[in-house]
Amino acid sequence: MELSPEVCAFIRQSADAFSGAQRRSYMARAVEQLGLSQHQARRYFGWARDTVRKALHEARSGITCQDATSGRGRKPAEFYLPHLLDDIRAIAQDHCQTDPKFQTARLYCRLTAAEVRGQLIQRKGYAADQLPSIQTIGVKLNALGFRLRKVAKCRPQKK
Repeated sequence: MELSPEVCAFIRQSADAFSGAQRRSYMARAVEQLGLSQHQARRYFGWARDTVRKALHEARSGITCQDATSGRGRKPAEFYLPHLLDDIRAIAQDHCQTDPKFQTARLYCRLTAAEVRGQLIQRKGYAADQLPSIQTIGVKLNALGFRLRKVAKCRPQKK
């Protein structure tokens, strides 16, 4: 069976409108109704053969496979070092001061992320290869509410 490019594009766009189990259900129905194999579905629609196989299995058995999308990706640094945020907060609070003009409630930290990383190694006993990068520690400091900026001294007003 030959499918025209317009029909293939329409079926591909229709499948793109769904995601997860709904998409696989649509794929299985399209493949079964058109009488295609997994290889033909890959050639005509650009679908992965493994996904088509999974879709056909779900349609045959009636059991929907659960996707483990939440388990994918890289875990945050706190997953591997559970006390990291508490230790960063303890170090940063020693060096914080409020806005010199008291216009905002922000805390300005007069430390750099590199200095925080150094103090985590020195004072808290972390190994250098165990800690995340300097940029990651800077992101964690910002997430904790510490702003890494130079604090301007109060200057007398000009007359």
